[in-house]
Amino acid sequence: MYRSRHSIHRAEITVNKPFEPSRAFCYSFARNQVLPQILVLPTVASGSSFRLADLAKPIIDAHLTLEQQATMVTVGGSGRQVSILQSVKHFVQQVAKNTGALISLGNGLFRAPTPADVSEDDLADADLEEAVLEGDDAEADTYDGHVYAFSFPALIKEGAPFPIKVGKATGDVDKRVEVQCKGSATFDNPVILGRWQVKRVGAVESAIHKVLQSRGKWRENAPGTEWFDTTIEEIQSIVTFIAN
Repeated sequence: MYRSRHSIHRAEITVNKPFEPSRAFCYSFARNQVLPQILVLPTVASGSSFRLADLAKPIIDAHLTLEQQATMVTVGGSGRQVSILQSVKHFVQQVAKNTGALISLGNGLFRAPTPADVSEDDLADADLEEAVLEGDDAEADTYDGHVYAFSFPALIKEGAPFPIKVGKATGDVDKRVEVQCKGSATFDNPVILGRWQVKRVGAVESAIHKVLQSRGKWRENAPGTEWFDTTIEEIQSIVTFIAN
């Protein structure tokens, strides 16, 4: 089964964010715990369609009490309130669609993606709410930012593919990489191999990931997400292709 870049991000290798009654928590919980556990379920792997909310509920129940699920949070500046449960379910569907982790069939039904669902020039705009919640600046005004690539000294090879992480930052790249690597099980400092300032950074990052996935470069068993067996030259060529 073909999987998107987020399907390897399993809960057991994710640093859990402590519960708090906020939309930021709901997003992080949905993306880093609920959705990864859904993606490895036999129902998803079978390729058949399923109702995503039905698969999400038992996983949510395993992590949050009913009281926590019933806690109300405010949606943006609208003043409208929804429960933690509703918010998590919303973000599970939103992240699944925006990242290509699952294909929406409408009416709450989804299926796992296949290679035929991936287009190298797929530059659908990333959802702004996802960019704001994931990025460094909660008041992000645009999609502009940097796509970056980094690895560790022990992994780097000359003239051959090696594990490289491709990510995005709406703020400082060095700080973003430092935060990502903090607490990782390595004594090496990360090496930033390249950084490219782009518009619509979420869409560009997503397109790079999908091109590398379609070429079979995605590292399924990497301790984290967004890792690929590639070269900095290949990444540069994809960035150039997208920019043009």
